[in-house]
Amino acid sequence: MNDHKPRPGPVEIRLKTSEKVLEVDFDDGRRFTFSAEFLRVESPSAEVKGHKPGQETLVTGRRHVGIMKVEPVGNYAIKIVFDDLHDSGIYSWDYLCELGENQDTLWRAYLERLEQTSANRDS
Repeated sequence: MNDHKPRPGPVEIRLKTSEKVLEVDFDDGRRFTFSAEFLRVESPSAEVKGHKPGQETLVTGRRHVGIMKVEPVGNYAIKIVFDDLHDSGIYSWDYLCELGENQDTLWRAYLERLEQTSANRDS
């Protein structure tokens, strides 16, 4: 028996540059709205996530970051180019779904890490 669920795929991706948000509608009906700041601090890049657990970098001072462009990466992901010139993260459809489903928890954890380190979203 095959319990493998089909991988989600986007049916529409909308970049709203003036609002600094990216909206993604998936073929399974899920719809997520991401702030540019959230996507930047949760970038899947090695620069942010490190190469193994425990190497994560806390990204600060990105409250006003925007997205310059979104580029397709094959049929499985997008590359986001931020206006702070960060562009090395590849956001797979699975990763975007994971971010969307856990957005509130991830954001709260991010704000707690900022507080614990006396950092902030503006510095």
